[in-house]
Amino acid sequence: MALTPCGISTAQRSILVQIERAGSPTMTELAYAMVLDRSALARNIKPLERDGYLVQRPDDDDGRSRRVELTLAGRAKLTESNRLWRKAQNRFEAVYGEERAAALRVALAEIYSDEFAAAFGQP
Repeated sequence: MALTPCGISTAQRSILVQIERAGSPTMTELAYAMVLDRSALARNIKPLERDGYLVQRPDDDDGRSRRVELTLAGRAKLTESNRLWRKAQNRFEAVYGEERAAALRVALAEIYSDEFAAAFGQP
């Protein structure tokens, strides 16, 4: 709901954020980082590509792999969504409390960590 004004979903924003962090990841790298299988990632990427927010191109070193890159429009959409995301986070902190929100983020980061996943036998 927080991102409704900019026309992308939180899942789509997460993809844009991850691509920006990684630079130009392969689809496999992006799927791993997003904890998605490649088919689910492909379904989520299609509307972003259709709307001109990202492009896929062959990997220079491995023609079988495809790299995903943000376009200028994608970077602008990410900037727009970041403002809305920050506004939503500020509202959450105002209601939930800044300290409690920070503690929750720490707990969620621990649960999302590779160490936590390894404890459950996940790669």
